[in-house]
Amino acid sequence: MAFRNIFEQYDWDTLEHEIYAVTEADVAVVLKKERISLDDFKTLISPAAKPFLEEMAQRSHQLTKKRFGNTIQMYLPMYLSNECQNICTYCGFSMTNKIPRKTLSDAEILKEVAHIKELGYDHILLVTGEANKKVGVAYIKHAIELIKTHFSNISMEVQPMDQEEYEELIGAGLYAVLVYQETYHEATYKVHHPKGKKSNFNYRLDTPDRLGKAGIHKIGLGALFGLENWRVDSFYTALHLKYLQKTYWKTKYSISFPRLRPHQGDVQPKVEMTDADLVQLICAYRLLDEDVELSMSTRESETFRNNIIKLGITSISAESKTNPGGYTAEPESLEQFEISDERSTAEIREMIKKQGYEPVFKDWEIFGT
Repeated sequence: MAFRNIFEQYDWDTLEHEIYAVTEADVAVVLKKERISLDDFKTLISPAAKPFLEEMAQRSHQLTKKRFGNTIQMYLPMYLSNECQNICTYCGFSMTNKIPRKTLSDAEILKEVAHIKELGYDHILLVTGEANKKVGVAYIKHAIELIKTHFSNISMEVQPMDQEEYEELIGAGLYAVLVYQETYHEATYKVHHPKGKKSNFNYRLDTPDRLGKAGIHKIGLGALFGLENWRVDSFYTALHLKYLQKTYWKTKYSISFPRLRPHQGDVQPKVEMTDADLVQLICAYRLLDEDVELSMSTRESETFRNNIIKLGITSISAESKTNPGGYTAEPESLEQFEISDERSTAEIREMIKKQGYEPVFKDWEIFGT
């Protein structure tokens, strides 16, 4: 049994109809429950739940504080390469974009690492474009081995891989993998990924299963909001999460909330997701699952990130650069997308503290260094 078998039992249009058929009375009933089911989650992400946002936010705050305390985990992405063999309509790294390509050398990686360590980070997210030949398993494994003495937690967001390749990287020191389906609407997915390995919808859909079988410590899920109806995509993400938790119960999970941002190519969102919509979704996820980690990147604005700290988020990035070598080596190279919150790490740390929370840069050792 793989998630694909469960996925194929659901119909997008039927789910969309069910979500929009929810009434305020349905929402009121769900909010009286102590435990929230997937069907209840569908209710909480419906338009009918909007008048209940304050109640959802208060409950989300309480559940998050009970499980995670007054802490916010800090992490930073480090882009290793913008090489890519895919066509993705929404991404600055798409192979159709005529841009200078850059892959960091060992010396450049270590220069980036030195700067990142000066900022205080101990959780690093390695990011590349999807280019198997240029930045495949061998390159990524070497990068992990090169930097693992400097960080207690190494995650990556790169091209999907086979189970054996994940096992090799886990052995080298990889802790977590973020892999976003982008959208669970197969026809829309193919429109935005017309060429390259990423055009294989099912291979990407099966990736978390391969990760679970490989024994990864943590899997990050998410959809790119703007490609399709965010409510339906979010239900599928929650469905995926619950399947994975049941099947690979030793693994931890996180959810991210990327919205389309300006980039080279500039595809406009098909469906708008407002700030209030995003708050509603974050709270709905927390009510569904007390343990799942909820992450917020610098894609979002200063104001939004300030206000979301107390509503369910457990990890946040700051001072991010989305281009390879962006911290030290190539400050002018092309970004994957434009960030919105450009504050420094020190400013984000202070913002978190002013709200009564503790920014955590290191919470455990996994390499014994």
